[in-house]
Amino acid sequence: MASLSTSNSTMLMALVVGCVMMAASASNFYQDFDITWGDGRGKILNNGQLLSLSLDKASGSGFQSKNEYLFGKIDMQLKLVPGNSAGTVTAYYLSSKGSTWDEIDFEFLGNLSGDPYILHTNVFSQGKGNREQQFYLWFDPTADFHTYSILWNPQRIIFSVDGTPIREFKNMESIGVPFPKNQAMRIYSSLWNADDWATRGGLVKTDWSHAPFTASYRNFNANACVWSNGASSCKSDAPSSTNAAWFTQELDSTSQQRLQWVRKNYMIYNYCTDAKRFPQGLPPECRMS
Repeated sequence: MASLSTSNSTMLMALVVGCVMMAASASNFYQDFDITWGDGRGKILNNGQLLSLSLDKASGSGFQSKNEYLFGKIDMQLKLVPGNSAGTVTAYYLSSKGSTWDEIDFEFLGNLSGDPYILHTNVFSQGKGNREQQFYLWFDPTADFHTYSILWNPQRIIFSVDGTPIREFKNMESIGVPFPKNQAMRIYSSLWNADDWATRGGLVKTDWSHAPFTASYRNFNANACVWSNGASSCKSDAPSSTNAAWFTQELDSTSQQRLQWVRKNYMIYNYCTDAKRFPQGLPPECRMS
């Protein structure tokens, strides 16, 4: 983890003191999101309590958050495409714009009926990704809703599933690894056809006889700093808020044990162990203990 300079530490502590929860008291997709593409294949239902995306042979669909965020704890419950979803990808991620964008990804790679989904994660900073880790899940993500969370603060990014951390990406700017901390990001999600690569490297194609494919979303929550007009909603002169604990949160011993349990039993790919992919040497963050 990068050590912060005194001035930066002072600034960050002032920010965390002023961070306030910027989440609607009751999640409402009409208030928080816009359906951005899909010609009606994305729908907000149940008075704003449910959102669904669908994919058929003509098009997928997607949505994005109305707000941009610069640090936060983002939670969303998803129920993924059931049955034979091979070739489909449900993407749920944070991203900024531009050629040197930052991005924090959950992608759910579809499967043949009876095979497990693959949860694909990645972190981009300043336009550079190639930090993939992939996992199986310890439950059927199509049978019910499960909570997928991104905690993003100046020190680390933590990916969690139902409160169990599956990945931590620490700020290691001290060894020259860029970290997403200066670009505000929106939340995006899309359901699309990726049968050129998604299932067994593209060997299994989408079976359109099962279309339309549908994924569902509910219970969005953002404890976060909203970025608007060049300024953050987290003011240094605002009162302290217990809801801002995420701003300095790290993994405690129990969470570290859960993370190791996931890595041991459910991780199926880790870029940091793929020496063939990096013949000149593994990325610097991989060489840190």
